[in-house]
Amino acid sequence: MAEGLRERKKRQTRQHLSDVATGLFLERGFDAVTVAEVAEAADVSVNTVYNYFPAKEDLFLDRSRGVVDRLSRWVRGRRRGESAARAVLRELREEVESVSPRVGLMEGYAAFMRVIQDSPALRSRMWAIGQEVVADLVATLREETAAPEGDPMPDLIAGQIDWLHATLMAAVGRRMLDGGRPADVSREMLGLLDAMEELLGERVLNYAVRGAE
Repeated sequence: MAEGLRERKKRQTRQHLSDVATGLFLERGFDAVTVAEVAEAADVSVNTVYNYFPAKEDLFLDRSRGVVDRLSRWVRGRRRGESAARAVLRELREEVESVSPRVGLMEGYAAFMRVIQDSPALRSRMWAIGQEVVADLVATLREETAAPEGDPMPDLIAGQIDWLHATLMAAVGRRMLDGGRPADVSREMLGLLDAMEELLGERVLNYAVRGAE
């Protein structure tokens, strides 16, 4: 279905606000910039900003909406004969091998991470987003395996799968902050993924294998 004019204008306004705010945050730090200053720089009212972004943190972490269900999407899209954990490992390797900005392998990511590192409010929001990711994955694993109520395995497996993703993202962030080049960090992270896979037990690696359909 084609995007209507009203929807396109709303999307463009949202992107404009996020871009303006991100520029200010990168220049001055998250805590030093007010929503009123973002509104002034974007030439809109403060109410307009809040209509698009309920909280100041949302202005900087706008793309987090697509992160919450990332692991669940990968699990639902696993191939025949592939388990939930192996699907996530495959997807992560593909992102890392392609030097994808979706996992932070891009120039400028260090500046983005530095803003988060310097702001307690943003670090708190990142933690909350991480909890949403796990909760969403638990629900997906329960649905995909038809796990009975009270079965602890979806929670346990979700924790292990999230560990893969969170550990990789944290490692990428640290290396980029240290001045790493995306291509070099990519090679390092492939080794990290291999090491993490070796640490996973067979119950994790063989959980929720997709059968013939």
